[in-house]
Amino acid sequence: MTALFALATSLLWGLADFGGGLLTRRTPALTVVVVSQTIAVAVLGAVVLATGAWHEAGPQLWFAVAAGAVGPVAMLSFYKALALGPMGVVSPLGSLGVAVPVGVGLVLGERPGLLQFAGIAVAVVGILMAGGPEFRGAPVQRQAIVLTLLAAFGFGAVMALIAESSTTVTGLFLALFVQRVTNVAVGGTALYVSVKRGGAALPEGGRAVVVAALPALAFVGLADVAANGTYAVAAQAGPVTVAAVLASLYPVITALAARGVLKERLRGVQAAGAGIALVGTLLLATG
Repeated sequence: MTALFALATSLLWGLADFGGGLLTRRTPALTVVVVSQTIAVAVLGAVVLATGAWHEAGPQLWFAVAAGAVGPVAMLSFYKALALGPMGVVSPLGSLGVAVPVGVGLVLGERPGLLQFAGIAVAVVGILMAGGPEFRGAPVQRQAIVLTLLAAFGFGAVMALIAESSTTVTGLFLALFVQRVTNVAVGGTALYVSVKRGGAALPEGGRAVVVAALPALAFVGLADVAANGTYAVAAQAGPVTVAAVLASLYPVITALAARGVLKERLRGVQAAGAGIALVGTLLLATG
């Protein structure tokens, strides 16, 4: 069950990242974050009301609040790092966030078997390669490296925090709702500050562009929510060290989506990385 839900997380995060990447080509990143998460809040709010999940409110929800506060900061740091580039360095480094939940699992006493340790190592190498690392070319700005590592830590922290936010299914609905409300509050504040400083809140074409993109924005927001949910289930059902690595295979999904939809050609290192990540997945699933 751990492997199944963790791989579902990778699929959902990979598709959400692909959709978000397409949307930010025309719409400011902050607007994409705020609108997509607002839609998620509305849907989750309805689920919480329908299931009576608010009855499970407790101290654990502070983990969800923390995850909601860290998430937008990590995402915006990542977008900024991508803008500074080169993407072939930034993207793979962003995947290093998997070290946070894996480290938490080891600190809490998890001890994967030898085959699983091998699977973790192989999968992480495949994940980094799938991002298409650049070994030559323009020098990388120090700011880009710092922002990328901040984003990676943030992504990993969200994984670790959301896994601790609930122990039941209905409680998870409430935790995800709280997380998204915090996302909107933090992202909305950042958007307000950006506009005050002269930044754009709407793309060229105005609100009509945002309205036309609502189905895509809804998909991005809800896929991200679902990914957080499946990851929480995976982390609770089995070793966090295994769940975190399998859930972090999403760069492979994003690269394959770009290949299938945008007809982008995979570089040799990306194709090799996808294959290596698959081997690591098999080792983890059978270990």
